[in-house]
Amino acid sequence: MQNLWNDSEAEKLVADYAKKGVARDLALRVYTTRLLGGEPRLVLHGGGNTSLKSTATDILGREYDVLCVKGSGWDMGVIEPAGLPAVKMDALLAARKLDTLGDEDMVAMQRANLIDPGSPNPSIETLLHAFLPHKFVDHTHSTAILALVDQENSEELCQKAFGKRLGFVPYIKPGFDLAKAAADVYDADPSVEGLILDKHGIFTFAEDAKTAYSLMIEFVTMAEDYVAKNGKTPFKPVTLPKELATPAEIMPYLRGAIAIDEGDGKFGRMVCDFRTSPKILDYVNADSAEELAKRGVSTPDLSIRIKTGPMVLPAPEAGKLDEYGKVIREKVAEFSDRYKAYFDTNNAADDVERTMLDTMPRLTLVRGLGLIGHGRSLKEARIAADVGEMLVEAVTGAEAIGSFHPLALSDLFELEYWSLEQAKLASNKPKPLSGQVTVVTGGAGAIGAATAKLFASQGAHVVVLDLDEEKAKAVAKAAGNASIGVGTDVTDPASVLAAFDKARDVFGGVDIVVSNAGAAWEGRIGELDDAMLRKSFELNFFAHQSVAQNAVRLFKQQGTGGVLLFNASKQAVNPGANFGAYGLPKAATLFLSRQYALDYGAMGIRSNAVNADRIRSGLLTDDMIASRSKARGLSEKDYMGGNLLGLEVRAEDVAQAFLHHALAERTTADVTTVDGGNIAAALR
Repeated sequence: MQNLWNDSEAEKLVADYAKKGVARDLALRVYTTRLLGGEPRLVLHGGGNTSLKSTATDILGREYDVLCVKGSGWDMGVIEPAGLPAVKMDALLAARKLDTLGDEDMVAMQRANLIDPGSPNPSIETLLHAFLPHKFVDHTHSTAILALVDQENSEELCQKAFGKRLGFVPYIKPGFDLAKAAADVYDADPSVEGLILDKHGIFTFAEDAKTAYSLMIEFVTMAEDYVAKNGKTPFKPVTLPKELATPAEIMPYLRGAIAIDEGDGKFGRMVCDFRTSPKILDYVNADSAEELAKRGVSTPDLSIRIKTGPMVLPAPEAGKLDEYGKVIREKVAEFSDRYKAYFDTNNAADDVERTMLDTMPRLTLVRGLGLIGHGRSLKEARIAADVGEMLVEAVTGAEAIGSFHPLALSDLFELEYWSLEQAKLASNKPKPLSGQVTVVTGGAGAIGAATAKLFASQGAHVVVLDLDEEKAKAVAKAAGNASIGVGTDVTDPASVLAAFDKARDVFGGVDIVVSNAGAAWEGRIGELDDAMLRKSFELNFFAHQSVAQNAVRLFKQQGTGGVLLFNASKQAVNPGANFGAYGLPKAATLFLSRQYALDYGAMGIRSNAVNADRIRSGLLTDDMIASRSKARGLSEKDYMGGNLLGLEVRAEDVAQAFLHHALAERTTADVTTVDGGNIAAALR
């Protein structure tokens, strides 16, 4: 592993932070923490921690010896000084004299001794950092180190790889007991330059930042070299079908199978992130992959991300997707049953009350294709996939020099159902549309943009479709939550098909569709050019049908229902003079929504429409509003508020109606009017 320390970069950071009043040691602590955190083979998504022993002054001007240690929630790769909260050392050192200290009491004690009470919780391994005497202490979960410690003879292998330069600490759950045990190992031989934590990771330490970091890189490199020198070919491949289905083709089936069944037709959906590489393929194609997956994970903290390990699927044969979908559901059921047994067995071992987490996998290995991470957001799915890649790295190394022998599942249970993690999960409630994928057509218009923004704020990943691709991307960026924009001509079935396939490729499928695109043409119906009427029907009716057909195609593969939402119009109910070219196809679209409700309700697919009128948009521009107001002798305010409530109806109000229908689990074949009150347009 390359040592990335750069004197000029380090000094530049020191100088930059000095202008903000940050001391040199703390600036260098930030610098090396970022170096460690930027390497996924060392640290992933909140894992690992670093510390610095220094001094700090409280709000009353009193100076204390402190431990600046990584705070909960901070990513080492982008850490700032605020991510290393200062804790008073005297209290931390006094804790070593205790015989026992529960996790909750330990956290409370650490929080009570923060210099800044507003700081994040110090790392769960704060006491281990404090009990070691060195100024700088680094801790990572190096995949190369894990290849050595995830063995039955791990201590023997570590002695061969490192000699007496590292102390060896048998596995103990992170917290007070581990901190005391590690400190005792160090005290027994203060000449060691670091500590190996069995089934867990590595600590290095020194009196300066550069040496502590350099020791970490040196020992990790020694582990890599040991594996390379002593390793054998770790896997024997299975036989694959001659032609494989693509990852995108199987994704909706997989996504539907792992949706969390919350009862009464309601599902907690997840999105997917696919990865592949030669190393991943060697692993997922190994004849031992399924057996290895059941053994556990390479380091215990991964259980928070991918439970007890991955689910393994056979290779999907091209042209047999529906049959493969059934196989996926069988494998998910097996995984779920195994997880329930794991929980029941370990939960019965004591009297602690625990709430079982959902039983769905967070990482899937697909023979012939690669790995797929799952999560209630794209961020979570990507984290699971990242973790999967590092699991592959660690297990491949372990199998190359011996046999992957990670922490026992009974010990893993302690961490997955740790009271501190349970409390954290209980406070992390998903948003109403978390894990759901929403397609919005006409997405760059006023109503489309308002809808995209609102749905994203409620947890949905939004796919914004518009003829103008740049505007679609701009709306998606403004909506946030990893939403994407796709240039789409909704009157072209091939373009619509490609857009839905894009949504499937990026997120794994689709759950909600807001079919919103439309445009109006004026003229008396008996004098309309035939081409104009046909053009209007293409956009205002057939495009809605094409969008809905593609949505249903994915809904059926997922098997978890879905939501179709159509933007109808006042013209569909209360036609206006000279607007027949617009009203006729809109009336057909209104009945289209009801036909979908009728034909697909038994599959849990709901179909509803929103009937909006007089909304500032591409259909009703500011110039048109000014012209119509003047022609009627009204102010623009009175014209736009020409309804029973006397209020202008905004695009955001229409978006709220769409959201209502997305969440109304017992409503289908409905039409919601958003016009401020127009009796002539009210449905009878």
